[in-house]
Amino acid sequence: MTNATTDQSKQPREPQPRDVFHRIPAYKPGRRAEGAQIAALASNESHHNPLPSVREALAAETQRVNRYPDAGVVALHERLAQKFAVVADQIATGAGSIGVLQQLISAYCGPGDEVVFAWRSFEAYPLLVYLAGADPVMVPLREDESHDLDGIAASVTERTRVVLLCTPNNPTGVSLSHDAVVEFLDKVPQHVLVVIDEAYVEYETSEDAVDSLALIAERPNVLALRTFSKAYGLAGLRVGYAVSTPRIIESVRKAGLPFSVNSLAQRAAIASLDADDELAVRATEVVGARERLVAELRDTAWQIVPSQANFIWIRVTGDRNAALSAAFDEAGILTRVFPEDGIRITLADAATNDRVVDVLRSVEVTSTSIS
Repeated sequence: MTNATTDQSKQPREPQPRDVFHRIPAYKPGRRAEGAQIAALASNESHHNPLPSVREALAAETQRVNRYPDAGVVALHERLAQKFAVVADQIATGAGSIGVLQQLISAYCGPGDEVVFAWRSFEAYPLLVYLAGADPVMVPLREDESHDLDGIAASVTERTRVVLLCTPNNPTGVSLSHDAVVEFLDKVPQHVLVVIDEAYVEYETSEDAVDSLALIAERPNVLALRTFSKAYGLAGLRVGYAVSTPRIIESVRKAGLPFSVNSLAQRAAIASLDADDELAVRATEVVGARERLVAELRDTAWQIVPSQANFIWIRVTGDRNAALSAAFDEAGILTRVFPEDGIRITLADAATNDRVVDVLRSVEVTSTSIS
């Protein structure tokens, strides 16, 4: 029998989390605006208010919030299945696309497994992988900010369970082409699940954009991940979804917490799908604003990456990064700053976008002395 007194003396004085939590950085949300003159461009939200029809649906649903939501999310699953011409068993939902992704990773990954993805990409990727006890394998982006698909394919090993492809990529805004992804999938073993994260797909205008639904119909190891937080303007309600084969979706659903998609989110998501045409007009407005902003900055020294999302990305590091981020702060514009990589700026209304241009042009004057 062990000596209880000796054993207790070796124990920590308070409960300890798993060792992995000592190396997981906390997720850093975009800074929030305080004051009417502050432009909140640090989070990739829609600057449009919810549509009137969505507000009406939410108001009606508030009369029933004393009841649990439908744990099976049946109505929303059926509505999404109708939209994408698939069966409801091919749809899973969760608390935003990040919630669905956490379900997926916890269902498919554990200690000793690997998840491969480009870097820099969505900040939550390595956090979710670590939480599952798995290991992230981060493949640097190419110089043009695109995914190095050859490098990602070469990084797949016997330990790889999942590959994440973000298109358009967050935070760079660069998208993948369909043919490139097909070629990539031909190199990846079928037992590796390939997730195509399309949070910004509604803003995609390139002619060779990835057709994830076609890939899902042809291949048993592809999943598309989408959200209502961006173009649909429901970021505060947290509802995202996945489309894949029934077998993959069954596992993703099992990993979800009961009632993770609340009744307000379900009702608003369905109302938003019913208003697809109106929301498409808003997405088109954002695309137009994106093109105008990029065109106005084309003659500047800043490296404005052609974006397919609702934001632009500027590759800037060191002192120039610090100077530019400080200039935005002084102008009352909150941006997403990655000191070692660049700055991401979400698109907003025309007046706010003009403020962004003014800052970039004013800092450009002095940027030559900042190397």
